[in-house]
Amino acid sequence: MPTKRKKKAAEKPKTEHTPYFKTVADNRRARFNFEVMEQFETGIVLSGTEIKSVRAGKAMIRDAYAQIRDGQVWLQNLHISPWDSGGVWNHEAVHPRRLLMHRKEIHRLARVAGQQGLTLVPLRLYIKGHYAKVELALAKGRKHYDKRKVIQQRETDREINRAMRHRE
Repeated sequence: MPTKRKKKAAEKPKTEHTPYFKTVADNRRARFNFEVMEQFETGIVLSGTEIKSVRAGKAMIRDAYAQIRDGQVWLQNLHISPWDSGGVWNHEAVHPRRLLMHRKEIHRLARVAGQQGLTLVPLRLYIKGHYAKVELALAKGRKHYDKRKVIQQRETDREINRAMRHRE
C-alpha cells in the first residue's frame, strides 16, 4: 500500500527586513559638553502611557543622566510629557526609569566610571522596531578651553568644506 506524503508548504522568499527606526529625542548638548568614550544601546522600561507619549515624540532628554544603583542602571530627569488621553492612569512626567543592560556590562560600567571619573550620559532616545531604546554614552566632561578647541575645529572644517565645494 502506498504511503501518503505530506505536501511541503511553499517556502516564502526571505526578504531583507529593516526595523522601524525613529529618533524621538536627541541630546546634542551632551556631545558638546562631554567627550564620548564609548556608546551603548540600552532598553528602557516604560509604562503604557509613557510609550504612547514617546511614540508621539513628546520626550526631552537634555537634562537627563544615568546612575548605577544596586546593580541596575537608572535614568534620571528624563521628561516624558503626560499622554493627552491618559486620564487617571497617566504617568509622572519626571521620575527615575530603569535601563536594561546585561549584568556584565553594568558591572564593567560601574567599575570604569568609578575609577576614571567618567559619567553616563544619554545621547538619544529612539524607537527601534517596537521597542524604545536609549543610546547611553560613557563620557568625560570637557573643560572650557576644550570646548573652545572643538568650536574652532568645527569652524575650520566648515571653511575647508566650503572652499572645496566652490573650487569644483
